[in-house]
Amino acid sequence: MRLLKHRLRFLSALLLGLSAAVAAGPLAAGHAFAQNQQQAQPAQQTQQQPSGQAPQSPQLANGLLDAAVADLSKAKKDFASIEAEAKEDGADDSALVALSGRVDELSRSVAAISTRLKPRSTEIDARLTQLGPPPKDGQPPEAAIVTQERDRLAAERSQISAVSVDADNLVAAANRVAMQLIEVRRKLFAETLFKRTGISAGTFEDAGAALGNEGIEFRDAVTSWIGFVVKAKLGSLLTALLLSLGAALIFLSGGYRLFRRYYVRDENIENPPYISRLSVAFWSTLIRTLSLVAFLVTSFFFLSNFNVLRPDIAPILAALFGFIGLVYFVGRLTNAVFAPFRPHWRLVKLSNKGARSLTWCMQAMAVVNGLDYVFDRVSESMGSPVVVTVAKSFFAALLIGLILIAASFGSPILAKNGDPDAPGRHWPHGMAIILRVLGILLIFTAFIGYVGLARFIATQLIVTSAVLVTMYLGFQLGKSVSRQGVFAETAIGRFLENRFELGDVALDQAGLGAGLATYAVALLTGIPLILLSWGFHIQDLELLAYRLFTEIRIGNMSISLVGIFAGVLLFAGGYLVTRWFQRWLDSNVMARGQVDLGVRNSVKTGIGYLGVAVAAIISISAAGIDLSSLALVASALSVGIGFGLQNIVSNFVSGLILLVERPFKVGDWIVSGTSEGIVKRISVRATEIETFRKQSIIVPNSELINGSVGNWTHRNRLARSEIPISVSFDSDPRKVMDILLELVRAIPKVLRNPEPHVEFLRIGPSALDFEMRFYLSDLSDGMEIRNNLRIDILKRFREEGIAIPYPHQELHIVRDGRRGRQTDLLASTNLVDSADGPEVGSETVVPDIAPPAEEELPQETKSIGRRRGRASAQ
Repeated sequence: MRLLKHRLRFLSALLLGLSAAVAAGPLAAGHAFAQNQQQAQPAQQTQQQPSGQAPQSPQLANGLLDAAVADLSKAKKDFASIEAEAKEDGADDSALVALSGRVDELSRSVAAISTRLKPRSTEIDARLTQLGPPPKDGQPPEAAIVTQERDRLAAERSQISAVSVDADNLVAAANRVAMQLIEVRRKLFAETLFKRTGISAGTFEDAGAALGNEGIEFRDAVTSWIGFVVKAKLGSLLTALLLSLGAALIFLSGGYRLFRRYYVRDENIENPPYISRLSVAFWSTLIRTLSLVAFLVTSFFFLSNFNVLRPDIAPILAALFGFIGLVYFVGRLTNAVFAPFRPHWRLVKLSNKGARSLTWCMQAMAVVNGLDYVFDRVSESMGSPVVVTVAKSFFAALLIGLILIAASFGSPILAKNGDPDAPGRHWPHGMAIILRVLGILLIFTAFIGYVGLARFIATQLIVTSAVLVTMYLGFQLGKSVSRQGVFAETAIGRFLENRFELGDVALDQAGLGAGLATYAVALLTGIPLILLSWGFHIQDLELLAYRLFTEIRIGNMSISLVGIFAGVLLFAGGYLVTRWFQRWLDSNVMARGQVDLGVRNSVKTGIGYLGVAVAAIISISAAGIDLSSLALVASALSVGIGFGLQNIVSNFVSGLILLVERPFKVGDWIVSGTSEGIVKRISVRATEIETFRKQSIIVPNSELINGSVGNWTHRNRLARSEIPISVSFDSDPRKVMDILLELVRAIPKVLRNPEPHVEFLRIGPSALDFEMRFYLSDLSDGMEIRNNLRIDILKRFREEGIAIPYPHQELHIVRDGRRGRQTDLLASTNLVDSADGPEVGSETVVPDIAPPAEEELPQETKSIGRRRGRASAQ
């Protein structure tokens, strides 16, 4: 009952906080409007004020400061009450938990007071900066209205500063009280845990006598409660039971129908893979236990809210529901891991007999421990003496210790031949010793009087061990699912593959996400259960989760996981909206308006960057990150960023210039340095150019801005094309020009304005050189037209008998008779164009003088002469 009240109080506080957040908008708007009205009428106030009368004390519009002062006074009274209750002795742990919740709520409300006043203080500082300091001695006096406004703002800022200082002091005091409460709770837990009680025969005699009276009182209490419910609360009881049955249908039956494929064993599989056994073990334990716990919690909630339970019956029923949940959880876990009747689904190497014995041992310890807590709540509700609780816990610790010792002498390990029906082997030596030490420690601790410690150890051995084993199964399952290619073989993977036609890469990524989700589920369910078993209350977990999700302080900056999640969602939404608007604008507005492709690309790119920037700013603000707090860091890093990232910044700015100035656009044919091709994409860092050989060249934008860039299609696609032609000397130049003009004018794609023409360039050394020039509306047609023109020119020239020469060489051999040896001299090398092909070079022979006798020449000269003679003959 107390826990449910705390939860309802937490929900009420959350709803009040949301209401305050909704109401803060109109209040802030009214405050700004009143301030504007106050600043718009300073002259009227000055005229209405009698001469010689001091100005009245300024009042804040809509009473913001007055409301803050009133809230702070109320918070101080609440703090005094909390501090007085914290100093009282005899408070139990539940009361201290409730008191800690009140302290935390008070601290947050006081901190909100300073937060509400901070924007107004910022406005005052900005206004005082605009007004400037008062004039010094000897300077001209300022206007009276300026002096009055400065004094008014200074007085208001002093009041706000005083309230903020009081609020900060109160928050600090509340934090000190919170730390004191934590210390008191720690001491109380230690005292309860290490409290020693004398164990003797008299203790058990007193406990037996008190236990008889407790049984009679418990019977009378249950009987009177049943009679009360039947006579006065029968309708409420039936309604609560009906709603509980509805909850059972939703959680138990609905959970089975929705998730049965994930945790029901398929008996047709003789040798299931390890991942299937892990999946069935983890999900069967988790889903079924959570379904039962949800049903029990909702049933208790309905019974409590319909006032069916009495204060003395409610804790007993809550303990009974907890006992049912604990026993069911341990039973599901042992049945999933040990699988006593299904050896092919077993996760550990145990024999059939060993699996059954360990299952019974674990369930017996859970039953004993759960009954101990149920009997403890019965004794507490009936007001029984402490000796009864001590005796019950003593026997519970004794039984659990004996079970551990008995389990250590078993032989549960699978036989070496792998047959589960064969007798098993003994525990490993170390494991058997650990079990015996734990059992003896429990019994010894209980006998020396530390019953509370023995009870705590027994609880952790059962609850914490079971939770840790479940978490381990979840981690192993997540690790297995995350492996490459494994998720595609699971039932969910096959369903996704058939339903959405996913490929191997997509399924592998889905498997990675499924593994991370399994890790998260194991942590989010295991950690709270462990903390609860170690003495934490639900309110502690609620407070911890609230602080974790709403307030994480890094220095002076406060962020929250909820804010970060909201920021991520806002950024994703802004990004999707930006992409949708880009597509809509491009396909519905600019495409219908026949806007140039380059303009469309520039507009789309600019809108994309603007939308992403706006979405990033909104998401950062929603995440609770103050951009002004990052200004100092940005200014400190600006110098280093300027030097280290100057090339990146230069390319970024150059990209913006290219998008705005548009010296070229997507689809243009440009020439930059050694790069020539079609522009495919312009980004803020680089431009992609595709050459005519289909090679993509990434050019930094700064090079395109700083260097010379030729653009064939800057304003239009009009271009001039040229074809050089050479003919032999005996050709008629006028006839050649007429033929060329006739051929080029016959092509439809050649423009008539400007008119094509033929230039007689020069009389070359071996030919007459002409050049045909014509204009095309689209330069992309130039290659095809030039190719066809060359074919037509060659064909027409052959028909007209016009020769196209090509170069040849003439070799002149000169004989030097005065030295008596042959010398080959290259007199001239000319490029001769002839329509008939290369002419035979004429040999110019110089009258030679008879050479001296061959034997008079040196040997080297003889060989040279023979080689040159052969060359001459050839």
